Amino acid sequence: INALLNGGKVMAFGNSKCLLGGQKGNGDLGFYASFKTDESWATNNGLDYGNKTQLLNWFKREYPEWSNVWYEIFENINAPVIPRPIYCMPFDQNWKALSNLTMLGDAAHAMPPFAGEGANMAMLDALELSECLTADKHHTVQEAISFYETEMRKRAAVAAKDSVENGERMHSDTALHEMLTMFGQH
Repeated sequence: INALLNGGKVMAFGNSKCLLGGQKGNGDLGFYASFKTDESWATNNGLDYGNKTQLLNWFKREYPEWSNVWYEIFENINAPVIPRPIYCMPFDQNWKALSNLTMLGDAAHAMPPFAGEGANMAMLDALELSECLTADKHHTVQEAISFYETEMRKRAAVAAKDSVENGERMHSDTALHEMLTMFGQH
């Protein structure tokens, strides 16, 4: 797997499933198995997430057509496996601004990780909120928060839609073709 990554990232697609992985700054590897399932799968599947053998057997069972090169991931797990359902904000979400409270990042706009925008959006949220709170054009804190939240929701809706569309591409029967086409357009 280290040779395959070569310090970079990898995306593997097949049968509406994918594996995403990459090398972190400290040299550790992080991998994500992604597939469509019901919301309660993580709590109802009977897997012991601390048991490497169970996880490898699960992978072999659920990804039977995949190469055994991927087994190394499950054989060498050192960190806990944490299953996470993936959610997305409604694209048209709205709320009334308060004078003493706002949200940013995932709290304001949860979205799938398939566009790589989560951390970028949170940092931009912080910047824009600080600019709104320090700008002379807003007469009250609530007005500044309201302006920030309106703009943030517009921007987040675009990123969330892109993320959902990428997730659909990545989990389609033609995922490899879809992703090559998408990357070829950039």
